[in-house]
Amino acid sequence: MPDPATTRPRVEGDREQEILDATLTVLADAGYDRLTMDAVAAEAKASKATLYRRWSSKPALVVDAVCSHKVHPAIPDTGSLRGDLLAAHSGMGGLNDTRALAVQAAVVTAMARDAEFAATYRRDFLGPKLAAARTIFERARARGEIRDDVDLDLVAPALPGIVLHRVFLLGDEATPDLVTQVIDEIILPAVSHRP
Repeated sequence: MPDPATTRPRVEGDREQEILDATLTVLADAGYDRLTMDAVAAEAKASKATLYRRWSSKPALVVDAVCSHKVHPAIPDTGSLRGDLLAAHSGMGGLNDTRALAVQAAVVTAMARDAEFAATYRRDFLGPKLAAARTIFERARARGEIRDDVDLDLVAPALPGIVLHRVFLLGDEATPDLVTQVIDEIILPAVSHRP
């Protein structure tokens, strides 16, 4: 007789997305520490067993939920570092959405308190973003736009880091003008050839 756990249908498609959306709602409303599988199940109008059929843990569920709303578009290749950075970061205006900000704040808190979540989030969400940013800077170096002594691992995440700092700690809005200003006044002078 087959094991009942292996014969139950997997959560997928629209139902999976409903659960992921419910997870983001609970995360934004309650924060990571108070997010439970029970709370997500109630918000999604699903059983806790349904959640555990697809996600083995809270960190796995939350990372999937956060990743489900982020696209990883093709890495821009405009022919210049400035153009690539503008193209890659033009969508940061989403940080002006209160729900997105609440989710991001909950994620930062979770990373400080839950090592499993932090490792999963860094691998599955930040990893592809950091790789894309590094590619942009490597191409710029190959074109001769960046000095050879620039530490790409240090500079590649600097733009989103500065913008997030200004949004979360200083209360600025993540506007295209802010992104452009950080590129022109901080990133490009930091990596360009000195006279």
